[in-house]
Amino acid sequence: MGDLLESLAFWMPRQRWYGTKGRDPRLTVVADWPLDDAGARLLLVRDEAVQPAIVYQVPVVRRSEGSVPPGSLIGPAAEGQVWADATTDPAFTDLLYGWVTVGGEVGTAQDGFIGIALVTDPADAPAPRATARVLSGEQSNTSLIFRPEGEGRPVICKLFRQVNPGINPDVELQSALAAGGAAFVPAAIGEVRGTWVTPEGVPVSGSLAFAQEFFEGVEDAWRVALDAAAAGEDFAARAHALGASVAGMHVALARQFPTVEPDQADRAAVVGAWERRLAIALAEVPALAPYAERIRAVYAAAATAPWPALQRVHGDLHLGQVLDTASNGWVLLDFEGEPLRPISERLRPDVAVRDVAGMLRSFDYVSGAVADDDGAAVRAWVIAAQQAFLSGYRETAGAAGAGDDALLAAFELDKAVYEAIYETRNRPDWVGIPLAAIGRLAPLD
Repeated sequence: MGDLLESLAFWMPRQRWYGTKGRDPRLTVVADWPLDDAGARLLLVRDEAVQPAIVYQVPVVRRSEGSVPPGSLIGPAAEGQVWADATTDPAFTDLLYGWVTVGGEVGTAQDGFIGIALVTDPADAPAPRATARVLSGEQSNTSLIFRPEGEGRPVICKLFRQVNPGINPDVELQSALAAGGAAFVPAAIGEVRGTWVTPEGVPVSGSLAFAQEFFEGVEDAWRVALDAAAAGEDFAARAHALGASVAGMHVALARQFPTVEPDQADRAAVVGAWERRLAIALAEVPALAPYAERIRAVYAAAATAPWPALQRVHGDLHLGQVLDTASNGWVLLDFEGEPLRPISERLRPDVAVRDVAGMLRSFDYVSGAVADDDGAAVRAWVIAAQQAFLSGYRETAGAAGAGDDALLAAFELDKAVYEAIYETRNRPDWVGIPLAAIGRLAPLD
């Protein structure tokens, strides 16, 4: 195991899902589940290079040298053999497909995991066997597309790379919405939950994987919006329908999960997060300095404005989290929330306006991604799309559904401040997009 951990410490930082860039992993084994007699194993490894430590899920398989697909090699094993990433190996993917479509148990209830099939109607069940392909472009997780042999619908299964005690909100919220008959989320197929022991000796359980209906040959709302804006096509009706879908999600979540009226502590926690983000931005984005007092004034107005009841929300909503489907219309995905926020925060009731603001900011980014000689035409397209989205949202959620204007402005502004930090660090040529938004939301006198 020591040699494998050394290889993982070298291999993991090179993976897109590894969350502690720039540091050498300090790994210990949390769980080690043998899957077959040929060397397939499912590992949970704890990385203490950062605090709080992160637990990663790493399926591995032992194979002969030269038989491993490009990019899957982890490191040497026994003589003539190597360790490889098992997400590209049928020894693991066949088992995973079975766990989420049929069910099954590995290990014991105290130290193991169990696959849970969520499809109860045999007519809707996926085919018993399928080929697997890892989806490219994933960030914090690894998704596999399972295509059944013969007839049957394809399935997408998300393998959570960072695992935490408790049910992942992506599993919890989407399963509840799908079970309630919502057409704006994919049908839930199955999940995998595991049980392991913390360093303190406490047994905990959490989500390892989640499988859903896969929509073939569709585009996300970001690509659809970009194409429409570039062609000068009216997007108001589509944006209105998207607003109604987002509001429908919030209405359903408020009905299926507890809501709480925000008290002063709740307000202070949100405003405090805005202030901390602003402090970071002012240190890293000099162009923000003239707007600092106006930004704080917007935050102060929101702090005393009417707030809706706190409820479960998407938490990281933007156009890239929405699919354009022929059968279901707009379909919302990826309910994990912001990956960098602690799981305990992502599970708490929040302000639904956060999702609305995220979508409005996403529409604004279209203006920076579409070429336009003077910018006026695309800017007009963005404004019309944002207004139509808000109209669709409020018609479904109610007059106060999007929150008080002051509250919505503050959440939009906080999102733009975050974007200014991100763009300065990663895409300096794009920083003008959030800076322009900040100038509109917190104009100088």
